[in-house]
Amino acid sequence: MSLFKARDWWSTVLGEKEEFDQGCLCLADVDNSGNGQDKIIVGSFMGYLRIFNPRPVKTGDGAQAEDLLLEVHLRDPVLQVQVGKFVSGTEMLHLAVLHSRKLCVYSVSGTLGNVEHGNQYQIKLMYEHNLQRTACNMTYGTFGGVKGRDLICIQSMDGMLMVFEQESYAFGRFLPGSLLPGPLAYSSRTDSFITVSSCRQVESYKYQVLAFATDADKRQETEQQKLGSGKRLVVDWTLNIGEQALDICIVSFNQSASSIFVLGERNFFCLKDNGQIRFMKKLDCSPSSFLPYCSVSEGTINTLIGNHNKMLHVYQDVTLKWATQLPHVPVAVRVGCLHDLKGVIVTLSDDGHLQCSYLGTDPSLFQAPKVESRELNYDELDKELKELQKLIKDVNKLQGVWPMTEKEDDLKVSALVSSNFDSVSQAPDAEVGADLVPSVTVKVTLQNRVALQKAKLSVYVQPPLELTCDQFTFDFMAPEMTKTVAFSVYLKGSYTPPELEGNAVVSYSRPTGIPRVIQCKFRLPLKLICLPGQPSKTASHKLTIDTNKSPVSLLSLFPGFANQSEDDQVNVMGFRFFGGSRVTLLASKTSQRYRIQSEQFEDLWLITNELIIRLKEYFEKQGIKDFSCSFSGSMPLQEYFELIDHHFELRINGEKLEELLSERAVQFRAIQRRLLTRFKDKTPAPLQHLDTLLDGTYKQVIALADAVEENQDNLFQAFIRLRSASHLVILLVGLWQKLSADQVAILEAAFLPLQQDAQELGWEETVDAAISHLLKTCLSKSSKEQALTLGSRLDVPKDTSRLKKHITLLCDRLAKGGRLCLSADAAAPPTMVMPGGCAPIPESDLEERSVDQESAELFTNHKHLIAETPMPEVPPLQGVAE
Repeated sequence: MSLFKARDWWSTVLGEKEEFDQGCLCLADVDNSGNGQDKIIVGSFMGYLRIFNPRPVKTGDGAQAEDLLLEVHLRDPVLQVQVGKFVSGTEMLHLAVLHSRKLCVYSVSGTLGNVEHGNQYQIKLMYEHNLQRTACNMTYGTFGGVKGRDLICIQSMDGMLMVFEQESYAFGRFLPGSLLPGPLAYSSRTDSFITVSSCRQVESYKYQVLAFATDADKRQETEQQKLGSGKRLVVDWTLNIGEQALDICIVSFNQSASSIFVLGERNFFCLKDNGQIRFMKKLDCSPSSFLPYCSVSEGTINTLIGNHNKMLHVYQDVTLKWATQLPHVPVAVRVGCLHDLKGVIVTLSDDGHLQCSYLGTDPSLFQAPKVESRELNYDELDKELKELQKLIKDVNKLQGVWPMTEKEDDLKVSALVSSNFDSVSQAPDAEVGADLVPSVTVKVTLQNRVALQKAKLSVYVQPPLELTCDQFTFDFMAPEMTKTVAFSVYLKGSYTPPELEGNAVVSYSRPTGIPRVIQCKFRLPLKLICLPGQPSKTASHKLTIDTNKSPVSLLSLFPGFANQSEDDQVNVMGFRFFGGSRVTLLASKTSQRYRIQSEQFEDLWLITNELIIRLKEYFEKQGIKDFSCSFSGSMPLQEYFELIDHHFELRINGEKLEELLSERAVQFRAIQRRLLTRFKDKTPAPLQHLDTLLDGTYKQVIALADAVEENQDNLFQAFIRLRSASHLVILLVGLWQKLSADQVAILEAAFLPLQQDAQELGWEETVDAAISHLLKTCLSKSSKEQALTLGSRLDVPKDTSRLKKHITLLCDRLAKGGRLCLSADAAAPPTMVMPGGCAPIPESDLEERSVDQESAELFTNHKHLIAETPMPEVPPLQGVAE
């Protein structure tokens, strides 16, 4: 924001809901008064033509009734207004008004008034031209070097230039290659028309070339033109500026040279008469209008540039000399002499704010009070500083990193998941195999306490779950409003999501301008992704969860999956996911144990987590608060490592396929260049089977591209399965070591750092860096380990051996009494005592071998340990062979 504001000399607002553009403003002595005073002529898209002669009593006055000389409704939209010598037989100034299908030239005259109401002004139509094509803009000048009169050139929307010699139509020419019209200007020094084409290049056409070129009305070439009669319209010179132009202005403040100014979307250019660049300036803000207005010193030109930040900049060539603040965005700017005040800046906005202003500042009347000098007691200041530092440290320990939230939020968000499925599934592909994919409706309700604008709601679910709509925008114009949106969630894919939890996030700005974010989580039903299935007695992967309470009937825990024909099987239940995999849940009758088993390791996660959640909810309803779960089996690290290896193998395959695809693409382009050279050669030469090689390379490129896409899909599914397995490992470690919620959150941050996997930053290197940080801080044994420095770059590892060893070592440290903590005090080595001692982080191959031997004693294959652990007897399953 500028320190200096434009000084308001006179201002007014034109009409109601009228629109204006850069051609709607003009300053000239349109009534030929001869006193050198300019009048302000304004035309609007609503068809109103207004002429002002401001006479403020004091600076900053608004418009008075007598300031408006003339207001007339012309019915047709006014595209542009210009003042010049447009009538034959006289050198008086007349007003040209361009409509979309008509050009009108008026005479403006005033009659002296005999009473106090003042002079009366009126306009008289001198002549008009009906246009055969829709007009875009116009320019005028002494085309062809005529004396004492001005000619008008109109550019149509389809790129045709129509030249009018005052009351008569001269000729029309189509610009070659015209697609969209651009700004148009006339240079009297070179007798040329300057425009910017849709190819984003400045083009110059000589008037003489236009006059003698083929007539635009003759669409087809005649036989005489083919034989050479008539001339082809050719461009004089071109300059590629690489962007679309907003306006063109040609100025000449001395007789020796003129300058062509072009205002682009990001730069403004100054060109010579021959199209060479004198200078250019890159603009910081998007411009809206400009005007080169004078030359203060020899060889320099001053330019006014308005931008969309309501600023008006004054440049001397490329040097910024002044910046001033405007109350509106100027779409047109002019400089003139009004009421004996020279250099008045007149600006017009697109909604009709017309202002006459000048540059200046107000003197500051504020004087800073004198500061009483006193001697400083450095001992007291040092003591006070220590007390404040201690207070800040204590507050940070109590509150953590984030500040305390307010007691009452500006916005409340709640989510409600429907208990029933949608009657008509919203899934585009309503079937996965032979199963019908259901969808469930979620309603999110927002209630505001104060007025808020543009609150944005974003909803997230874990893939392959999909939403019918995930983005919403609200405007709370008044406080205490309630708005509700509904959307459906469905499964899209043949694999299971890593979580059934969704998140609704609302971002908004408080009335004070401070941005805030509030979120609300909701849980989707298990039956959205799986169906009741037949239990299986045998499985490759098994888990046993211990509790401290008597087993609960599975029919009461999972009522939606109960099979009425198997009421006696209250301790066995089967689940079948839509992808086809099955999970069996067994509850012991005699002991307090539950077993979950499946053919795929990652499928155990959702059922295990759902079981623990429903057990906690069941005992809370019973009023039992001391319920707890534990895991006493071996950690299934081997199965987890197999998923890690599979995911990493797909990443490496993806890199190899992309590298091979890049090589084939380079080969394909090289063959194309060879063939193009052969085809361009004037003397035909044999292709030497280059066409066969091109066809074969093309087929290889297509096959490799398909392979890359297939590998990306497999990698995405492998990453989802790896996330499910990571959730399961974190859950088992938390139950195994009785970790608190904060410690489980640290494990989740270490093992689940990414929501999406990518080749540049993958899961393996990110998790390895996080676990290494935990091993050298809160789980370190000595200060030697804390002195180790981790690499600052995360590169793709050669293999997963280091990551697997670090995960094994993390479980080893936790088993020997280590605890996870992020505070700086917990990382200090002298106060940490671990039972049994902990192995240090391996720094060489010998140390790594010792860690492997030590970990192998604690973590053996989980399948063998399950076979050794006695399981309570369960009744035989119906429908399963003994």
